[in-house]
Formats: sequence, C-alpha cells, structure tokens
Amino acid sequence: MTVIIGVRFRKSGKVYYFAPDDLPIKKDDHVIVETARGIEYGLVVLGPKEVTEDKVVQPLKSVIRIATPEDDEISKENEMREKHAYKVCLEKISKHGLNMKLIDSEYTFDRNKLLFYFTADGRIDFRELVKDLASVFRTRIELRQIGVRDETKMIGGIAICGRPLCCHSYLSDFAPVSIKMAKEQNLSLNPSKISGVCGRLMCCLKNEEEAYEYLNRILPHIGTKVKTIDGYQGEVQSVSVLKQRVKVLLMHEDDEKEVREYHVSELQFEKKGRSANAPVAVALPDEELDENALRELEELEKEDLEEAAEKTSSSKSRNEYRKKHSNKNYNHNETNHDTSYQNEEEEPKKYRKKYYNNRSQNQNNRNSHYHSNSKNNYRSNKNYNKSYNKSNEHHSQGY
Repeated sequence: MTVIIGVRFRKSGKVYYFAPDDLPIKKDDHVIVETARGIEYGLVVLGPKEVTEDKVVQPLKSVIRIATPEDDEISKENEMREKHAYKVCLEKISKHGLNMKLIDSEYTFDRNKLLFYFTADGRIDFRELVKDLASVFRTRIELRQIGVRDETKMIGGIAICGRPLCCHSYLSDFAPVSIKMAKEQNLSLNPSKISGVCGRLMCCLKNEEEAYEYLNRILPHIGTKVKTIDGYQGEVQSVSVLKQRVKVLLMHEDDEKEVREYHVSELQFEKKGRSANAPVAVALPDEELDENALRELEELEKEDLEEAAEKTSSSKSRNEYRKKHSNKNYNHNETNHDTSYQNEEEEPKKYRKKYYNNRSQNQNNRNSHYHSNSKNNYRSNKNYNKSYNKSNEHHSQGY
C-alpha cells in the first residue's frame, strides 16, 4: 500500500498524486511540489489516503514542503503577473496579425516558465510571437493550443440546467460522448438540446450512461409482447426508465383496446440484450429527427473523438520530449525561451538543427578568423624580425 495525496494546481484542473512522506498534510492545505514543469504551488484536494501501488504511476514524487506565508504571497504576485502577461500577449497577437484566440496565461511558481493557452481553427505559426514575448518577459515561453472543451472548462459558465458547468466545477478529465448515450437515455436527438455551451455533446450524457445502461437492461423493448400480473396479454408502448414503469397496450376479447401502466416487476417477457438500434421511448411530433440534425450530431461526435485523440497524442509527445531532454541544458538563444510546439511537433527538431548549424558556422568563422589573424601576425612578426636583423647588422657594421 502507498500513501498519496491529490493536488490540483489550477481551478477545475486535473488532480495529480504525490507522496506526503511524514509531513502533516491535510485537505485544503497548500503545498510546494516538483513537477515536469518545475516547482509548483498547489491545493490539496484529496487528503492522505492509502491505495495499492498499481493505482498510481510510479515512481511517486514527494512533497517538498507545506506552503509558507511567503509562498502564498508569491502565488498572489504570480496571479497579478499573469493578468499583465495576458494583456501584453493580446497586444502582440494583434501586432503579428495571428488568427488565434487567447484564453488564459499561467506562470509556474518559480516563474521559470510562462504558458499561454489559445484556440485556433488550424495550425498557427507563432515562432515570431514566441521570440517577441520572450524578449519582453525574459523567461521561457510556451504556447499551448487547446480545444473548445478545454476553453469552456477554463472560462466557466452556466449550463442549460441552471447550474455551473460540470467541467468547470469538478470534472478533471473529458470522456468521449456519443449519440448512442443520448438514445440510451431516451433523449430527443435535437443538437440544440443535447449540446453544451462548448457546442459539443453534453458531458452529463456520459456521467449518467452507466445508470441508464443498468436500468434499460431490466426494461422490455418497445413493441415487446408481455404478460401482465392480472393475466392480460399486451404490447409495450412506452417506458419510463427512471421510474421503471411500462405502458402496455391491452387487447380485450371484444377487440377493445386499453392502455395500462405497470411496474416492470409486474410483467413477464422474454429478456434480450439491448442493442444500439433498439427503439427508444415515444418522441413528440415536434422532436422528430431529420437527416440534417443527425448529420450534425455525427459531426459533433466525430470532432469530439478527434479532439480527444489529438490531445492524447500531443500530451504523449510532450512528455516524451521532456523525458528525452530533461538532463540537457539546452538554450537555443540568449533569451532562453521554449517554443514547446503543441501543434507543430517537429519544430523543436528544426530549431535544434538550426541552432547547431549556426553554432558550427559561428565556430568555423571564429576558426577562420583566428587562422587569418595568426597568419597576419606571423607575417608581421616575420617582417619585424627581418627589419630587426637588418638593424642589428647595420649597427654591427658601424661598430
């Protein structure tokens, strides 16, 4: 068993686990820890807890110390600096004419790196912007492109239910959401009704999916032949998933039809696995799904999956790049800024190649300059020695 604590560095950010060691850490304390980005100041959202070693990524880093009043002051000062950096970056983006939307700025605790989060429709060449920002702030600069879900998570807002957005309140990670989840929950497949503030399928569809899957397994499909507890034969017309009640169309001997409502425990029917194409509850006439709405929902689902895959890929490549160069003190210019390309993964290689080529060229220039000076010095010394020898010869003849 391993003792861990959960630390969050930004509001609504991801929770990371650290080893508290022997420090008396409790929930809502602030701590100083070391991360891949450097020294960080975070809030303890999960107190000391014992878990099995396979539940956390090993090796587990230890907490450096519990935050002191001086650390709290540094954190507040960093927040003020972040607001100033945000305004400066907006001006620089406008100056360079880049089609990108700045979302947020973030300093590491030791101010060794300044991060800017932005959204854009495509890939942005921000190399000149990075150089400009590095010359202003004199620290490492990282520009990170994020998706619309992360943008909404950072900004926050009110959902259609009237409550604060789930992603901004408590969700740490995003899970892919599909149209099947809306069908499983008997929701209207209208894009405007099942899309969130970000324009993608609502996260709460995923949150309630497991409960609906369990409840739907108990219920009969629409159109299923059932036998009621009072001896009637009928056909299922609609179901209420949460109430676990079923409306059954009964046929009497005189061909008279009647609709009665029963609890699912009062019915006998052949249970079958629910497929993705199983009929859902009766939809209202004004909620009928047309081809355009279905196409729009499929596009939303596709974009969500692509964004999740791209985010995973960029995070993996960024971690590999950090591990590979963690022991190298590499600066490719005097301002010591870091490009950290999230949308151009090959750019660091180009920069390294350009840097080493320039360094080799400068070294060659210095060597050629040295040899040229040495040659000139040799010639001047040779001429001096000739004149000196002639002078001595003249003086010796005079004596």
